[in-house]
Amino acid sequence: MQKSFDIRYLFPNFFTALSAFLGVISVIASIRGDFEKAAWLIFISLILDGLDGRVARLTNATSKFGVEFDSLADLVAFGVAPAILLYQSIGYHYGKFGSLVAALFVVFGAIRLARFNVMAPSSEPSVFIGVPIPTAAVFVAGWVMLYLKYRFSFLAPFVLGGSLVVAFLMVSNIRYPSFKKIDFKKHQVLKILVLMIIFLAILYLFPAEFVTIAITIFIISGVVRALYFLIKRKIRYNNGKKLSKDNNE
Repeated sequence: MQKSFDIRYLFPNFFTALSAFLGVISVIASIRGDFEKAAWLIFISLILDGLDGRVARLTNATSKFGVEFDSLADLVAFGVAPAILLYQSIGYHYGKFGSLVAALFVVFGAIRLARFNVMAPSSEPSVFIGVPIPTAAVFVAGWVMLYLKYRFSFLAPFVLGGSLVVAFLMVSNIRYPSFKKIDFKKHQVLKILVLMIIFLAILYLFPAEFVTIAITIFIISGVVRALYFLIKRKIRYNNGKKLSKDNNE
């Protein structure tokens, strides 16, 4: 007997499909030279990407198909779309190097998605291993927007070089916090509300600047944290080695 169709599975997959659709429209906008539109479409895809997983969990409609579909959509919206935007707006000025950065961004993004699916197939992680591909996409789209808005010449090589670094960070072992499982205490609600209002006010006044700088700080914080623990571990190892040597003497 054929199973009846469960409409619950339609809603999260609709958001995923819409994210992929906007990713393709973003690519077309980049090819046409409408870079601001292309960047904002990537931002909207980020919101849709956040909605599909939450809708799936709220409706208890998670599925293996949804996970695979989400990864393919992410590769389009957060891999191909920002790579084309980066190349069409800045990268083509740098010849083969610009092409290389755009290509590596897509390839490393695909590796990042595949690794995520293998490591966390059924549960929400408390940390991400490597920069999540939506974060990397917003980094690229945001800095391209700032470059186009302010036209500072020094931003072009920074955006291209920064995008290459972020591409490598996607496949790194650096840990980044996941905010999906934050449990706020009751006495923190008012403080969080005030902060959210302040953030929304800044976002209203400087949307591109706020989002871009916030994402950049988030990415840098992971690298700084990793270096801190690496140096701390090395100092502890050297102190232990020195103590062992003194005891032997």
